[in-house]
Amino acid sequence: MIRVLLLDDYAVVRAGYRLLIEAEPDMQVVAEAANSAQACEALREQTVDVAVIDLSLKGDSGFEAMRRLRERDPHIKMLVFTMHAQESFVQQALRAGATGYLTKDSDPHEMVHAIRDVAFGRRICSSDVAEILLHDAAKQGQNTPLQKLTPREFDVLRLATGGQATDEIASALHISEKTVFNTMSLVRQKLDMRSDFKLLRLALEQGLVQI
Repeated sequence: MIRVLLLDDYAVVRAGYRLLIEAEPDMQVVAEAANSAQACEALREQTVDVAVIDLSLKGDSGFEAMRRLRERDPHIKMLVFTMHAQESFVQQALRAGATGYLTKDSDPHEMVHAIRDVAFGRRICSSDVAEILLHDAAKQGQNTPLQKLTPREFDVLRLATGGQATDEIASALHISEKTVFNTMSLVRQKLDMRSDFKLLRLALEQGLVQI
């Protein structure tokens, strides 16, 4: 039996996922969570094989949730199921430990097959993500600027350019405000950008934020 944790901030979405998953004879949803704290608490009470994670969580971060889950259970498999199809999100999710990455444009039943693949350690991605990875492989040696960043740095940049205040970012990532300031300083240094305007323009170009 594949034991599944659902991490999505919309209860109605989790309910839909549960119906699909529990229709399978070899799968069971053992826990649901709306944020990273609830997900980590669930791991204290349940053994989880696969966590299905949305990257966009209210007042929280899917990337941070992935880090915390992996820290609590190094053997947990993680499947990202999100609206973000941009190359930078895919790259950072894989760096953060995702075994699978599907966009919400995928057929819902594709998620069920992906959970099974991920549970057995097979890397899986939706067709639109596969195209991104092929494109990325074809331009080896031509790294995008955001590839210089760690998942934590990427997350801070994404939230900052998305308009969140320092205290909100600190709360979402479970770090201090000083760490947020220091991380943004490091991001500017790595990207060689001293201007917030240039950072915002880069974030727009790379699909981190939208107008």
